Amino acid sequence: MEFSHIPVLLHETIEGLAIKENGIYVDGTAGGGGHSSEILKHLTTGKLISIDQDPDAISALTQRFKNNENAIIIKGNFGNMRDLLELRGVRRVDGVLLDIGVSSHQLDTVSRGFSFHEDAPLDMRMSRSGVTAEELVNTLPYEELRRILAEYGEERYAASIAKGIIAAREQQPVTTTLQLAEIVKANVPQKVRRDGHPARKTFQAIRIAVNDELNVLSRGLDDAFKLLGRGGRLAVITFHSLEDRIVKQKMAEWCQGCTCPKDFPVCVCGNKPKARLINKKPVCANETELTLNPRSRSAKLRICEKI
Repeated sequence: MEFSHIPVLLHETIEGLAIKENGIYVDGTAGGGGHSSEILKHLTTGKLISIDQDPDAISALTQRFKNNENAIIIKGNFGNMRDLLELRGVRRVDGVLLDIGVSSHQLDTVSRGFSFHEDAPLDMRMSRSGVTAEELVNTLPYEELRRILAEYGEERYAASIAKGIIAAREQQPVTTTLQLAEIVKANVPQKVRRDGHPARKTFQAIRIAVNDELNVLSRGLDDAFKLLGRGGRLAVITFHSLEDRIVKQKMAEWCQGCTCPKDFPVCVCGNKPKARLINKKPVCANETELTLNPRSRSAKLRICEKI
């Protein structure tokens, strides 16, 4: 099985992790192994633990690294990272990489139901288990649908799209990606249809809901930071503002020192920074990478070091 994926911000990520050849590292969203492969090149006696919830990715990783004794592959969700590693006796690591969101393989595999460009069953499950997008679209009440579209998709026309979905499913179940895309198109103004595909935000929102992506990200960040030893680094690549905001806020919280009111003459809270930012601003793709991989356009890399 081919699991093709162009690793985004590869050089910047590897440089930012400051890999030690005998260290222990985690790629929490390994996918096809693009970033994992590069990390392994920098290890001699160290170990890389590659985690993914997608069984397609696990098959690809197992095949790709079958002869590499430094590679450990785990099927699971990075939001449960500490538990997954503790089961294998690992309680401290030197670095963690998280490349957040849907993979190119998932987007390009029509049958997975992530894309609004091709007709397929309305699925969107990264792990291939649990509740599908079809189930959510056909069972959620109007207010919950509207909230998901507004919050997770930042969709301006969430109310009218949610009403359109309710009306359509009363006639027949919404079971395919193109059905949903057409419902969205029919329930937004004409001008919106000319500005990119009008279903993009709706598909993003429903995908996030199906996979509980924002809660998983928050848990995964906390787990990753707790696993890091002193001097360990956490590198996170995000692709939209909701993800990036969570990462930015978490890192700011870890880097914050005294929280006393400014008019206090001395610190009484005793709070000390737990981390430092490696880059004050997120790292973005350069023009060369943008040309080779247009999907890197929205990517942002943030890195912090535990102190």
